[in-house]
Amino acid sequence: MAYLLDADVFVQAHRMHYSFAVCPGFWRWIDDAHSRKLVFSIKQVQKELLVLEDELSKWVKQRKSLFLDSEDSKTYDSQGLLSTWAADHYAQYALTEFFGAADFRLVAFAHAFGHTVVTHEVYQVCNRVKIPNACKAMDVPCITTFQMLQTEGARFS
Repeated sequence: MAYLLDADVFVQAHRMHYSFAVCPGFWRWIDDAHSRKLVFSIKQVQKELLVLEDELSKWVKQRKSLFLDSEDSKTYDSQGLLSTWAADHYAQYALTEFFGAADFRLVAFAHAFGHTVVTHEVYQVCNRVKIPNACKAMDVPCITTFQMLQTEGARFS
């Protein structure tokens, strides 16, 4: 089991609680956890982050191995299950948004390989497909950044 990080984990960390200047320990912890095969994301998340063209995207460019390829048969099988669930619960505009975003692949990849998704999104009944809702439907563990750090005993000094 590994943690799969959503794009918002990186973006909110960079812009808020764990900026590079204020809390470099967070970013070192990500690198260390990745070297222990504990933390990853997927290439679709990487693509979303590179578009930002900021300090975070420069950091992302230097960590290609952090972002896994989700183009495999197990993930495709999980995408089929996830697509069926989403189509049964959401309108076409919500499906178009979900299927076009990294979130869809992130949840499917986590399902396929038994990983935990880490996101700042929260479960809520609404007309958009939220990661925690999709995770719940697929029986994929979904936690926040703070829960991951606490579970793993992360300490920054």
